[in-house]
Amino acid sequence: MGEHALVTGASGFLGRHVVRELLAHGYEVTAAGRDERMLPTDAPRLVGDLHALPGSGLRPDVIVHCAALSTPWGRWRDFERTNVQGTGHVLELARRSGARRIVHISSPSVHAEARDRIGIREHDPQPARAMNGYIRSKRAAEALLLGERARPEVVVLRPRGLIGRGERTLVPRLLAVHERIGIPLFRGGGNLVDLTAVENVASAARLALQAPGADGEVLNVTNGDPRPFKHLLDQLLDGMGIAPRYRHLPIRPVLAAAGALEAVAARLPGRPEPPLTRYTVASIAFSQTLDIGAARRVLGYEPLVSLDEGLASYA
Repeated sequence: MGEHALVTGASGFLGRHVVRELLAHGYEVTAAGRDERMLPTDAPRLVGDLHALPGSGLRPDVIVHCAALSTPWGRWRDFERTNVQGTGHVLELARRSGARRIVHISSPSVHAEARDRIGIREHDPQPARAMNGYIRSKRAAEALLLGERARPEVVVLRPRGLIGRGERTLVPRLLAVHERIGIPLFRGGGNLVDLTAVENVASAARLALQAPGADGEVLNVTNGDPRPFKHLLDQLLDGMGIAPRYRHLPIRPVLAAAGALEAVAARLPGRPEPPLTRYTVASIAFSQTLDIGAARRVLGYEPLVSLDEGLASYA
């Protein structure tokens, strides 16, 4: 029997793939998540949120922490409770159980800003001010795990733009906009986008559990195949049999409009998500590519599923 691995967020897109990857490589896996209907059925399941983990009685040898509140808009208290305090509960469980290592799924959005950035390395300077509460919380969660002295080993992964069968966030949002008004294009859609087939992130998570000497590492993960935004959309929509509809827009006025919409939404009862956010505009208007040399060097990571295969699987 292999090591016992706990996967948090196992009812989510990435978490389900991580569970399958670890089972296929001999791990005994417990799949933890809030949505019982979406948890894998081929592993023992723990239904509940992260706050219940320390008292769960689980004694995992290793943990892959995928669970997070991931949205471009929300209340700070919700991001803090799930992404910061929740990570603290994962750390507490790891200490109680004597877990050997935590692999924490973070995000390259910690580098997000309204300008082109090519070949970002893990320790390149981050913008002084986070664009939204999600980014702020992911920075805080990384700092919590890596800043502790008495802790298990920690490896932080920052996968970019997950794509593949079962993705329910990135592409559905784009398709909804496509249906309503057409997908916005800035500078002709030539900005470079780094995507990652979800199977490759699951493989990187497994490698991060096993790699000797990886403690304390922060590692970018992508397919290493950045492509122009419009080319990716054309390929995806063609695979789905959908005729593309685009709206060519200027960047700066749209960014200003997004900022104004955020300011209004922040003052409305319930803080409803505005129809446009600065983070969303920055994500589709500017190039952001990642250097994955460290993942290759430390983990022996190589993409196993090509970007073409990932797009076709989703389509």
